[in-house]
Amino acid sequence: MSEIPKILVVDDEDRNLRLIDAMLKTLDYKVTLARNGKEAFEKIESIHPDLILLDVMMPVIDGYEVLRRLKGDNETRIIPVVMITALNEVEDRVKAIEAGADDFLSKPINRIELQARVKSLLKVKYYNDHMLNYQKKLEMEVERRTKQMQEAFKETKEATLDTIQRLSKAAEYRDEDTGAHILRMSNYSATIASKMGLDKEDVEAILYASPMHDIGKIGIPDRILLKPGKLDLHEWEIMKEHTLIGGGILEGANSDFLKLARVIALNHHEEWSGEGYPKGLKGERIPLPGRITAIADVFDALTSKRPYKEAFSVEKSFKIILEGRGRRFDPHVTDAFFASKDEILFIKEKYKDKQESLFIQLSNKISSDNTLT
Repeated sequence: MSEIPKILVVDDEDRNLRLIDAMLKTLDYKVTLARNGKEAFEKIESIHPDLILLDVMMPVIDGYEVLRRLKGDNETRIIPVVMITALNEVEDRVKAIEAGADDFLSKPINRIELQARVKSLLKVKYYNDHMLNYQKKLEMEVERRTKQMQEAFKETKEATLDTIQRLSKAAEYRDEDTGAHILRMSNYSATIASKMGLDKEDVEAILYASPMHDIGKIGIPDRILLKPGKLDLHEWEIMKEHTLIGGGILEGANSDFLKLARVIALNHHEEWSGEGYPKGLKGERIPLPGRITAIADVFDALTSKRPYKEAFSVEKSFKIILEGRGRRFDPHVTDAFFASKDEILFIKEKYKDKQESLFIQLSNKISSDNTLT
């Protein structure tokens, strides 16, 4: 409400306008007069009154219609309106209430009653304005805080992904094939997760967390990690420790991505039958991200050259995966894998060579629409 309250008086009789103007002048209000409904709307648009005193019986546009229009407009509906009428029938007052009247004054107008009602409704207008301004300020503050939170989340996410990318990249220095492997298996994993109906956020989390599945291999000696032949029993036990080493590296992380990466690092060698490692978990006791990345990791290992073997054909690799359904691999995950066959082969072809670093590839995905391939 303005510092000096503005009151619009609408009446088609000049005598009534002068009378009301005189009654209100002593209260230091800024009074504006209008002689019909059309003129009233013009004055409302120009002065934005804090209160309207509105005669009921006017030609062309009567007071009821003016009131209905005012209360039907979001810009004017909170302006208190006092209906001034010589009509005393209950039906007339009910009609005014239904149109949105805030109060009534009967003709002939009593000065003391007029001033009392004006003061009372101006307080209502002041309160309404205060609440409206408070709501606007609150909405602006919520919008500002939301934007801050979104920016903070974006920065945290990018910092977390940067950590994942750099730690994953560290593995590339241990094995020249690791970078391409990480790109393929992370995209395989995300594709399978999407096919299984996981929501976009979960699919994205698996895409970003799965590159760290073998981060624990940093702790495995080169003589074992890069051995060209089959590992002996003792060497194999050391190799299996990479799951626990990876879990240890990622333990205590606050980021959801890194927490998921730890789950994957620990569980991607568990088997549906319970014959996997490090804990021998069985069936659905193996976390789903571990079950998904397990099949993606094995398929890529089968179709890739390793120090101890040549790459298997796609057909042979598919056959081995299928034979592992319900034993080594979760049946539902296996079915999703084969239902994604075309996408899997597309990913395999796309990342057959390490043409770009993992850092660049995953950074590009941050701003993408979560297209997996």
